[in-house]
Amino acid sequence: MKKALIICAAGMSSSLIAKKTTKYFEEQGMDIELDSISTSQGNKTIEKDEFDLYLVSPQAKMYFDSLKKVADKKDKPIINIPPQAYVPIPMGIEKMAKLVEDNI
Repeated sequence: MKKALIICAAGMSSSLIAKKTTKYFEEQGMDIELDSISTSQGNKTIEKDEFDLYLVSPQAKMYFDSLKKVADKKDKPIINIPPQAYVPIPMGIEKMAKLVEDNI
C-alpha cells in the first residue's frame, strides 16, 4: 500500500479531504491511502519516514521550505497542493487523487 500525507495548518479541512480521497482510491481499486496532520507535527512525522509522499495544503505553504529540507533528507517527494485540488467536492477530490497518483 502506498501512503501519502497532507500537512495542513490545523489538520481539520485536510482530514476531510484525506478521507474522501482515500475512499475515491478504494472505489477505483487503487491501494493508496491519504492521512493528514497539522504543521506542528510535520517535521517530526517526515523524520519517521512512514509515508511515500508529502503534500502541503494551500494554507500551510509558508512552511513548505522547512518541510522540504526534512523530506529531502529522507529522499521523499513533497509538493504544494494547488487550491483547485483542495476542495472537498467530487471535482476537487479527483484533482487531489490525480496529484497523488502523479507524484507517489
